[in-house]
Amino acid sequence: MVPIQWKGVEVKFEVTILMAFALCLAGCKSTSQEPARPGEKTTAVGNKVLLTVDFQKDQMFEYKFVSTRETAIDWDPEKTSSRPGRDSINRQTESFEMVISYIPVEVDSYGLTTIQATCKSVKAMRGKGAGGRTPAPDAVQNLDGKTFTFTVAPSGRIQDYSQLDKLIREIGEKAFRTDTSRGRIKEPDMIGDFIASQWFLWDSISNIENPSKGIAVGQTWTSKLSVPTPMVLRKARDVTYKLAEIRQSARGNLAVIEESFRLADSAPQGWPVPYSGKFQVSGTFGFLGPYEVLDLQGRGEELFNIDTGRLEKYEQQYTIKIKASLPPLGIQANPQITIDQKFTMELLKP
Repeated sequence: MVPIQWKGVEVKFEVTILMAFALCLAGCKSTSQEPARPGEKTTAVGNKVLLTVDFQKDQMFEYKFVSTRETAIDWDPEKTSSRPGRDSINRQTESFEMVISYIPVEVDSYGLTTIQATCKSVKAMRGKGAGGRTPAPDAVQNLDGKTFTFTVAPSGRIQDYSQLDKLIREIGEKAFRTDTSRGRIKEPDMIGDFIASQWFLWDSISNIENPSKGIAVGQTWTSKLSVPTPMVLRKARDVTYKLAEIRQSARGNLAVIEESFRLADSAPQGWPVPYSGKFQVSGTFGFLGPYEVLDLQGRGEELFNIDTGRLEKYEQQYTIKIKASLPPLGIQANPQITIDQKFTMELLKP
């Protein structure tokens, strides 16, 4: 296992009231905080639409988040082995499923809304490791029943992450073995998948440039999203969003937003870090390293209800190619790792 030094990141956020943006939205928001009427926000300027998140005080909504990951380690990518029928590829699977309820406890249609989130159910599953060892319970399951609050602007940009960041660090401590006689050893966990689901809520909406001017079908804009992996890596994916179409449904007008992913040059320093200090990683991904990410490619789609200001569902899929190294033990191998990742989210209770 290879020692890893992680430095905790202290994140500070300046809460601002988006007065200019609020004034631009004054014509499309109801001062009584009632949901927008069908079609009310469909035409902003010309053929453009306004994409803003809307909340009603004390009206709960629930999302189900699912993350599935299959990791294939090819120990002989050049297929130099002469043994017939030998499979040089080891496959590992893990999944994470969570239902979270959100209740707007303080609502300001033109300013900041405070939302209380509760993890109603959390489940993580992982295939057996090398030698058939049963994996330890995933630290992410300690989120079950946990509550945190955050504030969000009409643009969908989360302004105060402090309670979420604190919870992430608390759960990160649960990933370590209680027996420290051999040092601090971290078990596999899917905390990064939890971060990917919560830290980037409404990312597509909040990163629209000049949102008060509306957005046209065919228009594109960009952002960055996190890349959770079974090994300890701090990587990001560049995402390009595109408003593909406006689709009519019984629930209202839906903005169909297409996504394309590629490997980013770097990850922002302000993103949360669940671990700190010096530690070792158990299992195969502690034995291998360092890692070189060669490529990341993928696509996704999400549906945003324009009339209700509510994200209804998304699906994201991408593949990562990684080159790994072995410690200097006299073994000649250049293992390559392929990770197939899928995220889904759906609105359960509008």
